[in-house]
Amino acid sequence: MSRSSSHPIQLQAMGPQDALVPLPPLQPPAVQNPPSHPWASQCGPPPWGLSCLLALQHTLVLASLLCASHLLLLQNLPPGELSYSPAQLLASSFFSCGVSTTLQIWIGSRLPLVQAPSLEFLVPALVLTSQKLPLAIQTPGNSSLALRLCGGPGCHGLTLWNTSLREVSGAVVVSGLLQGTLGLLGGPGHLFPHCGPLVLAPSLVVAGLSAHREVALFCSTHWGLALLLILLMVVCSQHLGSCQLPPCPWRPASNSSPHTPIPVFRLLSVLMPVACVWIISALLGLRVNPLELSASPEAPWVWLPHPAEWNWPLLTPRALAAGISMALAASASSLGCYALCGRLLQWPSPPPHACSRGLSLEGLGSVLAGLLGSPMGTASSFPNVATVSLLQAGSRRVAYLVGLLCVGLGLSPRLAQLLTAIPLPVLGGVLGVTQAVVLSTGFSSFHLADIDSGRNVFIVGFSIFMALLLPRWLREAPVLLSTGWSLLDVLLRSLLTEPIFLAGLLGFLLENTIPGTRLERGLGQGLPSPFTAQEAWLPQKSREKAAKEYELPFPIQNLRPYIPQLLRCLCPLPEDPGNEEGGPSEPGETADLLPGFGEQCPESSRELGSQ
Repeated sequence: MSRSSSHPIQLQAMGPQDALVPLPPLQPPAVQNPPSHPWASQCGPPPWGLSCLLALQHTLVLASLLCASHLLLLQNLPPGELSYSPAQLLASSFFSCGVSTTLQIWIGSRLPLVQAPSLEFLVPALVLTSQKLPLAIQTPGNSSLALRLCGGPGCHGLTLWNTSLREVSGAVVVSGLLQGTLGLLGGPGHLFPHCGPLVLAPSLVVAGLSAHREVALFCSTHWGLALLLILLMVVCSQHLGSCQLPPCPWRPASNSSPHTPIPVFRLLSVLMPVACVWIISALLGLRVNPLELSASPEAPWVWLPHPAEWNWPLLTPRALAAGISMALAASASSLGCYALCGRLLQWPSPPPHACSRGLSLEGLGSVLAGLLGSPMGTASSFPNVATVSLLQAGSRRVAYLVGLLCVGLGLSPRLAQLLTAIPLPVLGGVLGVTQAVVLSTGFSSFHLADIDSGRNVFIVGFSIFMALLLPRWLREAPVLLSTGWSLLDVLLRSLLTEPIFLAGLLGFLLENTIPGTRLERGLGQGLPSPFTAQEAWLPQKSREKAAKEYELPFPIQNLRPYIPQLLRCLCPLPEDPGNEEGGPSEPGETADLLPGFGEQCPESSRELGSQ
C-alpha cells in the first residue's frame, strides 16, 4: 500500500496513487505522479459556485441520513397517527443540524464536519419505543406503512404517538446535556490521545459495516435503480476522477495561475449520479418514495421552529437511560470522526481542547433538537466525512454553506418535504457508497501499527467480532434481556446494541491494558523508513500546525482571560507554539487531500477569518 504525507502527522493521507520520495529534513515529500492529482499545485478556497455545488452534495448525503433515520423510527412505532405533518419533524432536524454544524466549525472542533443524526441515536430510540429490539431487515423491502394524519381530537392512538415521540425527544435532551457536560469537563478530550490506530481502525470498520441492513432495506425497494446509482458514483469518482474541464476562472493566489482545470466528475460524483437516477426514476414512473415522510400535503411553506411546538419533551426514567446510551455512543462515534477528518485533510490529530469543544457543541445541538421536538440528536456524520474522501476536497466554507442550507430547509417544511421525493434506492445507494468508504479508511489505518504482532491481531479481531456479535445476539435472542429494573434494561439493551461504541470500548480497553511497545501500537514511532530523516522535526511542526488549525477564532480569543478555570480545558494551553509568537493564528480555510497542498499556500491558508 502506497503512503504519502505532506504534513508532520502520524495519520497519513488517503491519496490512492501517491508515491513517497525520501527528501531531506524540512522538505515536503514530492509527488511522483502529478497527473493523478490536478490540484496539487493549486491553493486557496474554492470559488463560490463550486462551493455551493459541493455543499449541495453534502446536503444530499445529510438528507439521506435524516430520511433513513426518521423512516426507520416511524416504521417501528406502535400503530397510531400523527397530529402534525412528518415533514415538520424533518424540518426541525434540519434546523438543529444546521445550527450545530455552524457552531461546530466556528468555535467547536474547527474541523469541516457536518452534524447529522446517526445510528447512535436511532438504536436507543428504537429500544425506547419498542417492546422488542427491531431488526430493520424484517420489514419487507417493497412494502411501506403509510402514516395517517389525525383529523380530530378523537383519533385513536394519538396519545400513544405523541407520548412515544416526546419520550424520545426527552432522551435526546438528556444525551445532549450529558455529552455537553462531558465535553466541558474535558474527559473525552484527554482520553483521545490514548486512542491509537488499534482503537480507531476497528471503530471505523464497524462503523462501515453497522448500516448494511438499513442500506439493504432501502436498496431492495428497487435493486436496478440502486445498482445504477452505485455504478455511476464509482465511475465518476474513480474511473473518471482525473478527467478535467477546460481551464475555469479560479481565484488567483500568490503562487498559482488564475486558471485551474477542475476534475468535475470527481467533485460532482454524488450530485450527478443522484440527479441522473432521480430523472430516470421519474421518466419510468417508478414510485419508490418514503410514504411515511411524504404522505402529507399540509406542511407549511414558512415555519419558525421553537421549543414546545407540539409539547415539551417527556423526561422519564427510561428516557434517562436511553439518553445516557445516546451520549456515550455519540461521543465515541464523534471522536472517531474527528480523527478520520483530520487525517483525510492531512491536519494533525485533534488536540484535547478541540475534542472537548466539539463534544460540547454537539451536546448543545442535541439539546436544541430535543427541545424542538426532533426524535434525533446531532453528531458528527461518518457518511459526510466519507464524502470528503470521495470528492477529495474539504473546506470550512463548504461546511458553512451546508449549515446555512440546513437552516433554510428547517424554516420551510414544504422545501424539506421535497427531499422526501428522493427514491428510496437512491438513499440506499448513497449511504452504501459512503459507508463503504468509511470501511475502507478503517482498513487503511491498520498499517499505522504493527499488524503482524500477535497482540495487535487479537485486539483487532476481538474488537470487531464482538462488536458485531453482541447486537446480533440480542436481536435474535428469544427472550429479551431483563434485570427486573426497566431503567437498567433500556440502558443495557441500548449500549449492547451500539456496534461503534462496543468496538471503541473494547479496542480502548484492550489497547491500554495489554502490554506493548509504542512502535508496536503505532503511537508516534511506527513510521516507515523514508520518514527517518524527518522524525527530528515532525513533533514540533505538528504542534505548530495544530495551533493554527484548531485555535479559537480571533474574537473568541479576546474572551480567554474571562473563561472560568474549570472550563480552561476548552482552550489551547499557554505553552502551545502558536501562542508564543504573539498575535492570533488564523486557521486555514481549505485543505485538499493532495501532498504539499497546505505547504505551498501559507498566505491563502490564513484567509478564513476574513471570509
